[in-house]
Amino acid sequence: MKTLYITGAGVSAESGIPTFRGEDGYWTIGSKHYTPMQMATREMYHSNPTEFLAWYFHRFATYRNHGPNPVHYWLADKNLITQNIDGLDGKAGNRDYISIHGRLDKMTIYHEQGDNVEVIDTPWEKTDKSALAPSLMKIFNIKDTPVINQSYKPFVLLFDEFYTDLYGIDKAQERMNQADKIVFMGTSFSVNITNMAMDIAIKHDIPVEVVDPNPVILPYRHVKYHKMTASEFIQK
Repeated sequence: MKTLYITGAGVSAESGIPTFRGEDGYWTIGSKHYTPMQMATREMYHSNPTEFLAWYFHRFATYRNHGPNPVHYWLADKNLITQNIDGLDGKAGNRDYISIHGRLDKMTIYHEQGDNVEVIDTPWEKTDKSALAPSLMKIFNIKDTPVINQSYKPFVLLFDEFYTDLYGIDKAQERMNQADKIVFMGTSFSVNITNMAMDIAIKHDIPVEVVDPNPVILPYRHVKYHKMTASEFIQK
């Protein structure tokens, strides 16, 4: 059986990384002047890079040294697409997973969406917390505003951006179409990739399983629910 696993923030919660919409979630806490939905946009990065990068650093990059938990190790040899940008699946040994929303340890040249550009390591070790804003602007090669093909941008898919092959969307769709079962783990079904996977599952009559303590009830007849955490599921 060719099972495809699609994971969300719930899988990394046991590694001490906040979920997106919990009390301390990524999308719950914004900046002093903006909501998370306003902050996590290409428009904010371009128009106010200082505030964007400071928010991004505090809400994401501070978790860059966290380690995998048993679920990541269990998934290490699985056919996997993750919504998480923490890179923990790679740390756990999965060499062929798709990080569909990017990676917090990576960046790219600031480019027009759809361009084929190189993904490189972000030198977070050069961050100076005593002078956070100027050090971040220096790392991302920004003076006042980001410049296309000159500045750098975190390798993360923002709310006003679209899936491109840089993020592995073609390969992800291929895996969805080839799956004979799709297992969703720790996801709230609030992003486009899960909607895309469900559309393909319904089209091809692919059975679906949902692993979550409070699962979203899906309008599909071939769904099996596991009302438990991912760590409880892998011990079954």
